[in-house]
Amino acid sequence: MSERPLALVVEDSPDQMALLRRYLDREGFDVLSAVDAESAISAFADISPLVAVIDLLLPGITGAECARLVRARFPECYLIVSSVLDEADYPDADAALPKPIVGADLRRLLAEVRR
Repeated sequence: MSERPLALVVEDSPDQMALLRRYLDREGFDVLSAVDAESAISAFADISPLVAVIDLLLPGITGAECARLVRARFPECYLIVSSVLDEADYPDADAALPKPIVGADLRRLLAEVRR
Protein backbone atom coordinates (compact mmCIF):
# COMPACT_ATOMS: atom_id res chain seq x y z
CA MET A 1 0.00 0.00 0.00
CA SER A 2 1.42 3.33 -1.05
CA GLU A 3 1.82 6.19 1.39
CA ARG A 4 1.69 8.69 -1.44
CA PRO A 5 -1.51 10.74 -1.81
CA LEU A 6 -3.73 10.02 -4.79
CA ALA A 7 -4.41 12.38 -7.67
CA LEU A 8 -7.32 11.69 -10.01
CA VAL A 9 -6.69 12.93 -13.55
CA VAL A 10 -9.50 12.96 -16.10
CA GLU A 11 -8.01 13.89 -19.47
CA ASP A 12 -8.75 12.54 -22.95
CA SER A 13 -5.54 13.78 -24.61
CA PRO A 14 -2.75 11.18 -24.30
CA ASP A 15 -0.07 13.88 -24.43
CA GLN A 16 -1.70 16.00 -21.72
CA MET A 17 -2.30 12.88 -19.61
CA ALA A 18 1.36 11.86 -19.85
CA LEU A 19 2.45 15.38 -18.93
CA LEU A 20 0.14 15.54 -15.90
CA ARG A 21 1.17 12.06 -14.75
CA ARG A 22 4.84 13.05 -14.93
CA TYR A 23 4.31 16.34 -13.07
CA LEU A 24 2.17 14.73 -10.36
CA ASP A 25 4.58 11.83 -9.90
CA ARG A 26 7.43 14.30 -9.40
CA GLU A 27 5.32 16.09 -6.79
CA GLY A 28 4.85 12.85 -4.84
CA PHE A 29 1.43 11.69 -6.01
CA ASP A 30 0.18 8.35 -7.21
CA VAL A 31 -2.07 8.97 -10.21
CA LEU A 32 -5.31 7.33 -11.24
CA SER A 33 -5.92 8.38 -14.81
CA ALA A 34 -9.19 8.23 -16.71
CA VAL A 35 -9.76 9.13 -20.36
CA ASP A 36 -13.37 10.10 -19.73
CA ALA A 37 -15.73 10.99 -16.90
CA GLU A 38 -17.46 7.61 -17.04
CA SER A 39 -14.18 5.79 -16.28
CA ALA A 40 -13.42 8.16 -13.41
CA ILE A 41 -16.89 7.78 -11.92
CA SER A 42 -16.69 3.99 -12.09
CA ALA A 43 -13.57 4.15 -9.86
CA PHE A 44 -15.19 6.35 -7.16
CA ALA A 45 -15.95 3.42 -4.83
CA ASP A 46 -12.27 2.43 -4.68
CA ILE A 47 -10.48 5.78 -4.40
CA SER A 48 -10.07 8.76 -2.13
CA PRO A 49 -8.18 11.43 -4.08
CA LEU A 50 -6.47 14.35 -2.37
CA VAL A 51 -6.48 16.26 -5.64
CA ALA A 52 -8.34 15.95 -8.95
CA VAL A 53 -7.40 17.52 -12.28
CA ILE A 54 -10.31 17.45 -14.71
CA ASP A 55 -10.29 18.50 -18.36
CA LEU A 56 -13.50 20.34 -19.19
CA LEU A 57 -13.75 19.15 -22.80
CA LEU A 58 -14.39 15.42 -22.50
CA PRO A 59 -16.31 12.95 -24.64
CA GLY A 60 -19.61 11.79 -23.11
CA ILE A 61 -20.25 13.25 -19.66
CA THR A 62 -18.78 16.76 -19.64
CA GLY A 63 -15.83 17.80 -17.54
CA ALA A 64 -18.03 20.31 -15.73
CA GLU A 65 -20.45 17.52 -14.73
CA CYS A 66 -17.53 15.28 -13.75
CA ALA A 67 -16.15 18.10 -11.57
CA ARG A 68 -19.57 18.47 -9.91
CA LEU A 69 -19.70 14.73 -9.20
CA VAL A 70 -16.14 14.71 -7.81
CA ARG A 71 -17.03 17.64 -5.54
CA ALA A 72 -20.17 15.86 -4.31
CA ARG A 73 -18.43 12.50 -3.69
CA PHE A 74 -15.11 13.86 -2.34
CA PRO A 75 -15.84 17.23 -0.68
CA GLU A 76 -12.30 17.44 0.76
CA CYS A 77 -10.63 16.83 -2.63
CA TYR A 78 -8.78 19.84 -4.08
CA LEU A 79 -10.49 20.28 -7.44
CA ILE A 80 -8.51 21.68 -10.37
CA VAL A 81 -10.21 22.22 -13.73
CA SER A 82 -8.16 22.45 -16.90
CA SER A 83 -9.10 23.56 -20.38
CA VAL A 84 -8.34 25.60 -23.46
CA LEU A 85 -11.60 27.46 -22.76
CA ASP A 86 -11.57 30.96 -21.33
CA GLU A 87 -11.27 30.83 -17.52
CA ALA A 88 -14.52 32.80 -17.26
CA ASP A 89 -16.25 29.67 -18.61
CA TYR A 90 -14.77 27.33 -15.99
CA PRO A 91 -17.18 25.81 -13.43
CA ASP A 92 -16.71 26.36 -9.71
CA ALA A 93 -13.50 24.67 -8.53
CA ASP A 94 -10.65 25.25 -6.11
CA ALA A 95 -8.29 26.22 -8.93
CA ALA A 96 -7.97 26.66 -12.68
CA LEU A 97 -5.13 25.27 -14.77
CA PRO A 98 -5.42 26.74 -18.28
CA LYS A 99 -3.85 24.86 -21.17
CA PRO A 100 -1.14 24.63 -22.25
CA ILE A 101 -0.27 23.24 -18.83
CA VAL A 102 2.95 24.55 -17.30
CA GLY A 103 4.65 22.50 -14.58
CA ALA A 104 5.34 25.58 -12.43
CA ASP A 105 1.61 26.44 -12.41
CA LEU A 106 0.66 22.94 -11.28
CA ARG A 107 3.40 22.97 -8.59
CA ARG A 108 2.05 26.28 -7.27
CA LEU A 109 -1.47 24.81 -7.03
CA LEU A 110 -0.21 21.65 -5.32
CA ALA A 111 1.57 23.81 -2.74
CA GLU A 112 -1.91 25.11 -1.83
CA VAL A 113 -3.12 21.53 -1.32
CA ARG A 114 -0.31 20.80 1.12
CA ARG A 115 -1.11 23.77 3.39
